[in-house]
Order: sequence, then structure tokens, then C-alpha cells
Amino acid sequence: MNDSKGYWAATLSLLTKILVVWFLVSYGAGILFAPALNSFHLGGYPLGFWFAQQGSIYVFLILIVYYTKKMGQIDREFGVSED
Repeated sequence: MNDSKGYWAATLSLLTKILVVWFLVSYGAGILFAPALNSFHLGGYPLGFWFAQQGSIYVFLILIVYYTKKMGQIDREFGVSED
């Protein structure tokens, strides 16, 4: 028998963590922390600008890969894997 409450708790925990990272990168690094980050440069551009334009996209792609890997582990742990 599957532990559906445990499965959804693990899934929601993963989603919460990913959304916090997403918020910090998109809103935090691109807007809130941009003035502090702009004292550093990456590729000739202020770091706050770089995060707003390019860095957030890279982080989002990494989050997608991380999510698929972790969801696969959660699915296997609770016996609902499609493998």
C-alpha cells in the first residue's frame, strides 16, 4: 500500500524549496539585491544586471533538471514510478 500522505508531503516540500530558490533568483537577485550585486562584474556587466538577464535563465534550467531527478527519486521511494 502506498503512503499517499507521505508522497504528497515529500512532493510539496520539494516544490516549496524550488519555489523559494526561484523567488530568490528572479526577484531577489534581479531586483532586490541588484544594487549590492552590481558592485561585482561578470563578463563586463554588473552582476545584478547579468542575473536579471541571463543568470536567472541558467538557474531555472538547473531547477528543472533538479526537480525531475528528485521527483524520480520520490516516485521510486513511494512505489509510484513509471519505470
